[in-house]
Formats: sequence, C-alpha cells, structure tokens
Amino acid sequence: MYTGKTEKPCCLCGERATVARLDLPPRAVTLMRNSGPIAWRDIVGEVSIHFCASDWETVTDLVSNLGMSPLSRCNVAYASFDLREDFEALLSATRDEPDQTETERRLLAKSDRVLTDDDAESRAVVEAKVVRWALEDLGVAPS
Repeated sequence: MYTGKTEKPCCLCGERATVARLDLPPRAVTLMRNSGPIAWRDIVGEVSIHFCASDWETVTDLVSNLGMSPLSRCNVAYASFDLREDFEALLSATRDEPDQTETERRLLAKSDRVLTDDDAESRAVVEAKVVRWALEDLGVAPS
C-alpha cells in the first residue's frame, strides 16, 4: 500500500531523531552518495533530507562559515521522495515523465527571496544556499 513520503533518518549518520529538514530539487540527488541507481527524472516533487542535532550543527557551520555544500556526504538512501512509479501503482495509470523545471524555478525563486531577507531564519538560509549551489553545480542555475 502506498503511504507517501515519510520521515527519514539523518542523511549523514542514520540517526532516527532529526531536528532539521532541507527540501531540494530532484536533480540534486545526483550529487549525493549512492545515487547511481536512482532516476532523478522519475522523482515527483521535492527531495527532503533530514539531519540529527549534532550533524545539523556541522551542516550549518559548513554552509554558513566555510561555504561548502553537505550533499556529497549525504546518503540518498536516507532521503525522502516520491517516485513516478509509486503514483502509477496507486492510480493504475501511466504518467508522463515529470518536468522538473518548474520545481527548480520555484526553489530558486524561494532561495533568492530568503537570501535577500535579513530576517530569514538560519535553517532557511542554509537550505537556500544548498539549493542554489546544487543547481549551479549541475549547470541549471545562474552563478
């Protein structure tokens, strides 16, 4: 039975108790560990990665102080996302391959708003930077 997205463990260490979540465009899974067998074009909507308290401190420091993305250390097996095949099984119908450009545009626009807002919360700033860097690394976002 299809149940949709569920909470996942920390994508860095596997700890079940998490304190922060980042939502990323589907293409970003290609930057994560163990992503080879995943067809990112079949992901419907955003990809969510979660972090435990100690790893969230490390991620915040990496992004805010060192300007580094944590994605290469994140295990995609711990990411939360919906695949097109799940919906097809639920609906007994074949869907077209999802067009990821709208999701990418929406996440980039959200990132731009957050990065220009002086009152944005730190989690949102970290997410905005990681989204922007991921899409820049993949040649999608303007640098």
